[in-house]
Amino acid sequence: MLGSGKSPASNPKDQRRKVAEKSVDSIRRLGLHDSEDIRTMMQGSNMTKVRSSRWQKSRNLRLLEDGLTVWCESTKSSRKAKAQQTFAVTEVECVREGCQSETLRRLSGSVPENQCFTVVFRGARKSLDLLCPCEEEAQRWVRGLRALKEHVANMTQKEKLDHWIRGYLRRADQNQDGKMSYDEVKRLLQMINIDLSEQYARSLFKRCDRSGDGRLDHIEIEEFCRELLRRPELDSVFRHYSSNGNVLATAELRDFLGDQGEDASLNHAQSLILTYELNEWAQKNLFMTQNGFTMYMLSRENDVVNPIHTKVYLDMTRPLTHYFISSSHNTYLTKDQVTSASSTEPYIRALNQGCRCVELDCWDGDKGEPVIYHGHTLTSKVPFKEVIETINQYAFKASPYPLILSLENHCSVEQQAVMAKHLRTILGSKLLTKPLSDRLLKDLPSPEELKGRILVKGKKHTPHLGQLGKNGSCASFSSSSEDELAGSNKNTPKKDPAKVCSKLSTELSELVVYCRSVPFRGFENIAQKPPNEMSSFSESDALKLIKDTGKLFVRHNSRQLSRIYPSGQRLQSSNYDPQEMWNAGCHMVALNFQTPGEQMDLNQGRFLSNGRCGYVLKPSFLCSPASNFNPENTGGGPGHIPTQLTIRIISAQQLPKINTDKASSIVDPQVWVEIHGVAIDNARDKTQRIDNNGFNPRWDCTLSFQLQVPELALVRFVVEDHDHTAKNDFVGQFTVPFTSLRTGYRHVHLLKADGSSLSPATLFIHVKVSCKGVRIKSVSERMAMVKGKA
Repeated sequence: MLGSGKSPASNPKDQRRKVAEKSVDSIRRLGLHDSEDIRTMMQGSNMTKVRSSRWQKSRNLRLLEDGLTVWCESTKSSRKAKAQQTFAVTEVECVREGCQSETLRRLSGSVPENQCFTVVFRGARKSLDLLCPCEEEAQRWVRGLRALKEHVANMTQKEKLDHWIRGYLRRADQNQDGKMSYDEVKRLLQMINIDLSEQYARSLFKRCDRSGDGRLDHIEIEEFCRELLRRPELDSVFRHYSSNGNVLATAELRDFLGDQGEDASLNHAQSLILTYELNEWAQKNLFMTQNGFTMYMLSRENDVVNPIHTKVYLDMTRPLTHYFISSSHNTYLTKDQVTSASSTEPYIRALNQGCRCVELDCWDGDKGEPVIYHGHTLTSKVPFKEVIETINQYAFKASPYPLILSLENHCSVEQQAVMAKHLRTILGSKLLTKPLSDRLLKDLPSPEELKGRILVKGKKHTPHLGQLGKNGSCASFSSSSEDELAGSNKNTPKKDPAKVCSKLSTELSELVVYCRSVPFRGFENIAQKPPNEMSSFSESDALKLIKDTGKLFVRHNSRQLSRIYPSGQRLQSSNYDPQEMWNAGCHMVALNFQTPGEQMDLNQGRFLSNGRCGYVLKPSFLCSPASNFNPENTGGGPGHIPTQLTIRIISAQQLPKINTDKASSIVDPQVWVEIHGVAIDNARDKTQRIDNNGFNPRWDCTLSFQLQVPELALVRFVVEDHDHTAKNDFVGQFTVPFTSLRTGYRHVHLLKADGSSLSPATLFIHVKVSCKGVRIKSVSERMAMVKGKA
């Protein structure tokens, strides 16, 4: 072989053997070496990619050697296209069996359902509808992808790092001979976003090249990577608490936990050693080594988010008006509100994110069947029935608490009756059709009482307001535009009820129980208003109320539900700042979930706590009908607890490249920390930039913020790639409620622009909180102080 003068990788048989060996190693590393499903995926399968009845193309799908990437090969693909025809298991939101997508549902009957499945991706990437040659093969891929997805979800940070670095090693090893020359190592460094000095890179390469042949073998490559992954900032923390610099005794680990605000008992310290320490001798003698400490610090157990808040922990027995409710606007749209497609997919995505109020714009359709789309625009139409079937299937997968259907009803009485029929027959017992009690309603029921129920928000039969038509009662449409016209703008002349009167079907009216849409008529006689009446406000009207009569709006929102929606001028489906609405206690602050950006980051952060169930209990000062809280003037009033937040941005790890078209491009990261809360608390500050290092940049920069109303504050971490000549590029972010933030040394696991994981990218920070000059060590201590002073 060597005498031939050819590279060992040039022999096709050797290449196939090495690929097979790598595949076996990958499966073994994943702990799935007994899985026939995974082996089938690695061998590859011929399938049909389906887009419509006419567009069906042959594809070969194969799980690549890393065990976490799927290659979808076309027989007529260019080299560039082939590079783009892969997807990572980390990108997969879910795998649906059978004809469970819009495309496959429309082909139901013409394709064998048991041979079909759909891969649904996070973010904007289109779903992949596939038809297999047989049922067994389809089942193997469905089970295999789900097993890999579950494995990824349970991977430790160390496993994520190992997988991440192995992937780059494979790409940098150009001739695939398992060894790396210095030039290949330089290529690896550019790939992983680090620009080491030539002198340091060569000295590190030489130090690891034990054989001295100018190439690093497998063991030497691992040593090189271990050196790159070394965390001197973590080592420094370890040495601070270790008396001998080699191990942490149980009592020393307990002291560290106490400073972190954790359970500082010897039992807890011992349990962490038994969980994270890999050295058998150290574990047996109840010591924690530097490696074990690093494992613990990278674990989810040491995350910046309070682990108690990752489950439902708030009181769920209060009236609905006491909660912020995750809400979507124009839920059916995939992009803008002028030309984009209407689809059931955005409903699935929103519901899977814990959204608890979705919008349905209903219009008359062909053949007596109502449709959903953005009226009088070029957006496509989706059948109302299909949307309700989708909602029925996904309503309670992410959250068990009540789902509200906000109907914007533009249909004729006849098609409204069809809507009511579909709601009843498809949703069945999930649909709330009558009050939970016959007693006089003083307050709305609680999320706990309404668990598993779907509520309709819309107009209710009110014959005394106008004239009855032959087939229905008189009521204005529940469209946002009508609510706005009848809203709080005093300069808008009041419309004659008879002129805005449209016929409302009795069947649909009967389904409205606790969310009866009424125009807002002012704050007079708040106590006399029925609790089941609610109003919708445009963003501009809501802001005007907050600025002019904020205290009254807070009191109104303590008893009546309110929904805020974006301005009709937002043609690109952009979003407004939701924080201003939450400050006034507004419940359903509806955003375009399909549009990523700062506003959706804040929404994701607001509903991050309480198990992401879509309901977050409002602070007590937003729940009282006698509240004196004024969102525009919070000094000294309810909720006013001056709190000092100090965040030291220490370092970042494995930040991705932004400009992937340029191989030599390395990010110059800087970090912004933003506070979003009441106006006086809004602030942002940044670190310096670090040139040419996205792999392990280090700042050691301390930023301080003074909070006046901490219970409403969100803390947003944003990493950008600094640019001298243009706007900085977004790298990643994470938003967390201040009340869910943990003190001490923590890792922040960054997210992409669409809200999905940017793993393994992290920030390493230290958080300190003090109230009236007293340092607060634990979340429970801080929460007790906040509640006691509010």
